[in-house]
Amino acid sequence: MHWLLLALLTALCLALYNFFIKLAAGHISAAAGAVILQLVAAGLGSLWLVWLRLKGQPLALSGTGVGLAMLAGAGVGLAEILTFVVFGRGVPSSVGTPVIVGGSVLLTAVLGLVVLREALSWSQALGLASIVVGIALLARGH
Repeated sequence: MHWLLLALLTALCLALYNFFIKLAAGHISAAAGAVILQLVAAGLGSLWLVWLRLKGQPLALSGTGVGLAMLAGAGVGLAEILTFVVFGRGVPSSVGTPVIVGGSVLLTAVLGLVVLREALSWSQALGLASIVVGIALLARGH
């Protein structure tokens, strides 16, 4: 499958993730919601891991990879809790999600530039500047 199709499918899954957190936020505490979400995600990941093993695919593991995956897990766990908190405060999904996701994209790009020394074209810089303007416009009045 082409990477762009996979990326768009991932975007759909993240959209559903944010949408259902918004719906759940008024019905469950942030901590309980995040734990349930993470348990379901861990279950799906475990099923995928078992399926890959049954197909005989080798699974690469290294200390560095495990450590970085754990840091990513800590980041997503905290993000889940904070997303429940944000939406629990009544922030509209049409405002909160773009600010959270846009901010995430912006900060990830900055980390890529500063830490990984990645290059940035003028069109990409314009795109990142557009995210900053979009976040500022969305956050006004909320």
